[in-house]
Amino acid sequence: MPRGTKSKLPFVFVNFAMTADGKITTANRKVTSFSSRRDREHMFELRVKADAVMAGARTVDLNPVTLGPGGRNYRERRMRRGRSEYNLRVVVSGAGTVNPRAKLFGTKFSPIILLTTRRAGPKRLAALRKRVQDVYVCGETEIDFPRALRWLREKWNVKKLLCEGGGELNDALFRAGLVNELHLTVSPIIFGGRTAPTLADGRGHLKLSEATPLQLKSSKRIGDELFLVYRVKKPENKKSSDLTKKRKDSKR
Repeated sequence: MPRGTKSKLPFVFVNFAMTADGKITTANRKVTSFSSRRDREHMFELRVKADAVMAGARTVDLNPVTLGPGGRNYRERRMRRGRSEYNLRVVVSGAGTVNPRAKLFGTKFSPIILLTTRRAGPKRLAALRKRVQDVYVCGETEIDFPRALRWLREKWNVKKLLCEGGGELNDALFRAGLVNELHLTVSPIIFGGRTAPTLADGRGHLKLSEATPLQLKSSKRIGDELFLVYRVKKPENKKSSDLTKKRKDSKR
């Protein structure tokens, strides 16, 4: 990433609930809600802090989501923080296949922004442009997320971006090194299933050295659920790492 562009990226935090065996839904993707009422309240509390809430096409298609801030209490808390009453909403669909009749597009309380690629094609984009306030084509076949997030910061003043999945979108953000924080609720239930999705599906990493390292910031138990917050550790500067190694060697 070019020098000077990192500061223009939004702070990205991911929020997800998973089962004790790491699943975010069943293998047939039919179960979409399994965590507690407290976890749902936690979701809205995080939306209070966000300028925009982002989700992938499958999440929008399969769930009756609006990506909004919730009731009046949460909207008032947003305004006390100096934010607009309603957060922006961002939908990610590389091929533009998101259903324009999904519940999200029937709500008008705040702008909806679509991130896509040239794979979407003019016909799909024409249908979606009728439903959204802005479309940003950022890539030929895959979304260029650093470019897309810089655009969200520069054009829409998105300084804090909350991502609510699904797994393929999360994976792309983790692989691009764009996630700053992970909020994870662990629910006391087992789904099982070899093909049941996890919070970071998609291409994934093939080497341990490429994996995304996390550092636990906080943990809280409420009932039988665990609410965890992780900071994403940035890769150590190679020069700094080499210097540390030399110092250790010199003390032997």
